[in-house]
Amino acid sequence: MTVTVRSFAKINLGLRIGAARADGFHELLTVYQTIGLHDLIRVSVARGSGRGPQIEIRCEDARVPRDESNTCWRIVQRALQVYEIKRRVVIEIEKRLPVQGGMGGASANAVATLLGLERALGKNLSAAEKLRIAAEVGSDLPLFLVGGTVLGVGRGEQVYPLEDLPAMDCVVVTPEVGVSTPKAFAEWDRLCGAGTPAREGAPLLRSSVQSRQPGELRSARTGESARPHTSKSRTGAKLTRGNPSDRMDELGHGLSAWLSELHSGAPSDRSRRRGRAEDSLLALVRAGIENDFEQVVFPEYPELGEGKRALVRAGAKYASLSGSGSTLYGLFASRDAAAKAVVRLRREGWSAQATRTLTRTQYWRRIFDC
Repeated sequence: MTVTVRSFAKINLGLRIGAARADGFHELLTVYQTIGLHDLIRVSVARGSGRGPQIEIRCEDARVPRDESNTCWRIVQRALQVYEIKRRVVIEIEKRLPVQGGMGGASANAVATLLGLERALGKNLSAAEKLRIAAEVGSDLPLFLVGGTVLGVGRGEQVYPLEDLPAMDCVVVTPEVGVSTPKAFAEWDRLCGAGTPAREGAPLLRSSVQSRQPGELRSARTGESARPHTSKSRTGAKLTRGNPSDRMDELGHGLSAWLSELHSGAPSDRSRRRGRAEDSLLALVRAGIENDFEQVVFPEYPELGEGKRALVRAGAKYASLSGSGSTLYGLFASRDAAAKAVVRLRREGWSAQATRTLTRTQYWRRIFDC
């Protein structure tokens, strides 16, 4: 039996890097958002032979590993151990998303594989078991077991479903460069001094509201840094960032205020807000979302900074790097505005395509609708 699953991508609506942890990871605070762009995963299961699981990865993209380093391979291995069965599993990956693009492609592929394996075997793991396995395989995997608008903390693997932002039109730009996430973290530590271990029990989210300077909304929309820094790119001083835990708390304050705004007021008011995607987004921008990786990735790859500025010039209400890159995205007020932006960006030489963000309901409705 072969099961086909859509493997949807994500973007990061802001990403704050905290202090390094004792396990070598960094504390993170981010809002994930699933979008309509996707790979296709096909999972076939047959009787196994021999002592261990027989797992085969097939993909025409030579950059995709076909051994145990592939996240799909690892999640199947763990799932079969939990099931306590031996099977031959063939995973076909039809890549449509960029490799090393910051859109969670490999992580989404693994979760889609797990869901396809469940359906092919006719055996379902508990939600808690799936989340545990996903977190063991990689930090970005658990978000794809939730979908929609998702808060990520810890190293990104602790996920909490948020009230969905209304579906928004989105333009994705995929430059022909690949950014290594480990190298981006290392550069952040070198330039920003974020390498000291985090305090145990340090809170990431608080309920109080912290005010922001008037210029910070403007800077978040134009692609400039939302806080002063003294970076001299790859040769000079460290970024003036302050205590990493304080920076995490600061965004936590803003996100708490944003969530309070979404849930406050009469039901009729909430209904009107849910129907106004731009207002919800701008409220999130005011919360202080920005992607810290831009501070180290843009100096290394100047074309990525130019790509973000191109999105803003094309009319994006908000533009950002996704994850550690190299994918950039812009959120637009309408489908027509996004379509016009794609035409303009392609005329300027950028690889651009239009899509929409996916609410949680849309995500799960479409994942097996192949």
